Amino acid sequence: MPISEIAPLPAELQEWQEKIEKLAAGHGLDFFPTIFEMVPADRLNEIAAKGGFPVRYPHWRFGMEYEKLGKGYHYGLQKIYELVINNDPCYAYLMASNELVDQKLVMAHVYGHCDFFKCNAWFGHTNRKMMDQMANHGARIRRYMDEVGVEPVEEFIDACLSIEDLIDIHSPFIKRRADRHDPGERKDAPPKPARFQSSEYLDPFVNPKAELRRDDTEDTPKPHKIPEHPERDVMLFLLERAPLNAWQADVLSIIRDEAYYFAPQGQTKIMNEGWASYWHSKMMTTQIASAAEIVQFADHHSGTVASSGGSLNPYKLGIELFRDIEDRWNRGAYGKEYEECDDHAERQDWDRQLGGGRDKIFEVRRVHNDLTFIDSFLTLDFVREHKLFKFGYNPGTEYYEIETRAFPQVKSQLLVNLTNLGRPHISVVDGNYKNRGELYLEHAYTGVELQMNYAQDTLQNLHRLWTRPVHIATVIDEVETIVSFDGKSVTVDQGDEVESEEDD
Repeated sequence: MPISEIAPLPAELQEWQEKIEKLAAGHGLDFFPTIFEMVPADRLNEIAAKGGFPVRYPHWRFGMEYEKLGKGYHYGLQKIYELVINNDPCYAYLMASNELVDQKLVMAHVYGHCDFFKCNAWFGHTNRKMMDQMANHGARIRRYMDEVGVEPVEEFIDACLSIEDLIDIHSPFIKRRADRHDPGERKDAPPKPARFQSSEYLDPFVNPKAELRRDDTEDTPKPHKIPEHPERDVMLFLLERAPLNAWQADVLSIIRDEAYYFAPQGQTKIMNEGWASYWHSKMMTTQIASAAEIVQFADHHSGTVASSGGSLNPYKLGIELFRDIEDRWNRGAYGKEYEECDDHAERQDWDRQLGGGRDKIFEVRRVHNDLTFIDSFLTLDFVREHKLFKFGYNPGTEYYEIETRAFPQVKSQLLVNLTNLGRPHISVVDGNYKNRGELYLEHAYTGVELQMNYAQDTLQNLHRLWTRPVHIATVIDEVETIVSFDGKSVTVDQGDEVESEEDD
């Protein structure tokens, strides 16, 4: 990005940054040093299109995203108020054309995000120098484009991006494999006895053949399956086993590193936005916005957390759930006594005046992700109060309609959508399928089928990386199915019917 397009903050905003930073710290927020930069709208859209990193590697999809954001802004359909990067120091961008009240709102919101990035456990393993790392990634890929050509590198990046969801998002916290060592040498095996030198006529006595055969049999490594156990990190398996040359392996490792960096943001979207919205709302209404600004703030804030009939707003769900948790823990409306109370009026008026709400939301912010956040704290009363429902497509009317408002179904659907970022669970089962070096994957079917157009495109891109036929086992129309791509065409082989839960 040209330096001329990055402007330092005006003196007035610098003063407000200092004030808001002190206010945020006074509320107990803990954050990395935060650098705010002023940029014009078009440049902010460009940075947003690159995931917040102006120095990222070149690729056509960033241009496509920029066009989408730019048209949305110029047609008045959308506007980016804030953009903040999980880094140490945190970088945040302010749109130069925003009014003062918006800039103050954004600053307060950003400090909420920065606190979440630093303190939430799911971000604990992320690279805190990712701005520098992204620049390094960009330089490496540009060098490959100079050496190999732009088109081959971009096409290979396309193939890698099509499988960037095939990672194990829990692997930073769970040791899936034993420490690597020579596969022919067990760490706990005793040292193999040496063959002693001897003259020819003494050799049968010094090195008995029976003993040597026994040693060889015991110490020879037995052939093992590749992989020994199903692996969810398909990208890592390809890095280790696929026939890639040096630049291809490096590009794939870059895409994988970035996928792991962005994964916690997908895992905590509701919590992260809810936490930042909670704090900008509290600080703006009590300490920052003047009487002349409060109506304008309320207008913009209400637009941010507005609900629509066809989608779930993570800002709205997050902020309201944090407020609900704070209120319940302040009143003591939790635990066995409260849950066993059947009197609705008594539950409504329940107040033990414990005052533990603020400490509780800070604890929640520290240890949970969206999945556990919803599972632990979404209640029947909350669903009823906020009129949450599950909707689906009705083929009879050809419209999406409300299916149910029942709490178990609403909560279950939310949890399904949040599990594994809403992506299918796919694992590598066999890297030498049918002893022909073919790749065999398996989809963990949970009642939701793969979208076949996506599945077929992904198989083709996997074939580009593996270079031999690839297969995936799944379920289609309740029938066990293997979808394959051999480099020329996609084939679908259906087998036995799968019993549904209703049949049981």
